[in-house]
Amino acid sequence: MRLVVVSIGRLKQGPEQELAERYRERFEDIGRKLGFRGLSIHEIPESRARDTATRISEEAAAITAALPEKSVLVALDEHGKNIDSATFARQLGQWRDEGIANTIFAIGGADGLSPDLQRKAKLRIAFGSATWPHQMVRVMLLEQIYRAATILAGHPYHRA
Repeated sequence: MRLVVVSIGRLKQGPEQELAERYRERFEDIGRKLGFRGLSIHEIPESRARDTATRISEEAAAITAALPEKSVLVALDEHGKNIDSATFARQLGQWRDEGIANTIFAIGGADGLSPDLQRKAKLRIAFGSATWPHQMVRVMLLEQIYRAATILAGHPYHRA
């Protein structure tokens, strides 16, 4: 299974990008041994539309265009479920074992994801009830993906 993070907005040079890349590389090392075919990041520019509805619609169209066939969509949404790391790992392992070709994680822009994308998502997850900048959400997501791989591998990184 291939994992793809589709995110509205660029992660600029700096500590957030370095940390995101560190977790992506760590996942690559362990993920291959677990049957994952890679983890990539697809950045989509933020819409420049003046009104919120148009911005959300344009960003949703760009995200939808980036979704490959036979994919599971996971929406990062502040109103999504708060799931623990072990549950997240089990879900990724289950999709991998079911032969799902791609799992796509969608991170919306400042206005969030469209209701249509939220409905299409097989899973909607949140990192607590706080609102996080999309740069931080990306880093936290990549860390959780890496942590999920270590849980599936029985690696001691996760000490729960």
